[in-house]
Amino acid sequence: MGNERTDKLAKVNHWEELFRIRDQQRAFRKTAVKVVRGSELPQEKNRQGLMRWYLHPSITDTVIHSLIIVEQEIPPGSRSGRIKFQGGQVIYVKEGKGHTLLDGVRHAWQAGDVINLPLKRDGIIVQHVNDDRERPAKLIACEPNWIGCVGVDRGSGFEQREDSPDSRR
Repeated sequence: MGNERTDKLAKVNHWEELFRIRDQQRAFRKTAVKVVRGSELPQEKNRQGLMRWYLHPSITDTVIHSLIIVEQEIPPGSRSGRIKFQGGQVIYVKEGKGHTLLDGVRHAWQAGDVINLPLKRDGIIVQHVNDDRERPAKLIACEPNWIGCVGVDRGSGFEQREDSPDSRR
């Protein structure tokens, strides 16, 4: 005698369900956003600072959802919030100069550099600092959308350890 879940699963042809999902995805991609224009994105003030989201798990009108891409602006002489997360993020330094504190170790960067945040089982603690007191720093971060696969905690926990001072401006 099967239970309610077994009976429910038995009513679905899961192989054919894959084709239904495929057709649904193909239809969606015909009208989905293929070019995300930075000039059309609002700048968000949050606990991490100032951010402009290109791809995010809750932005659902784009052609792909497998990446998270965000531009972070750090005002002159300021810093981002400090977070603990899984890691596995690549950051392109679009403008400015500063440093990143990665698990307490300082790593200097400047425009044109790429910061590679390692993927660690127990996570990493990260904060970015703009060392220029006259110009903002702009960082573009990209990472796989693990949130869609394993949840927001991404296996290591997701915590805000310190708010950016710009979240209060």
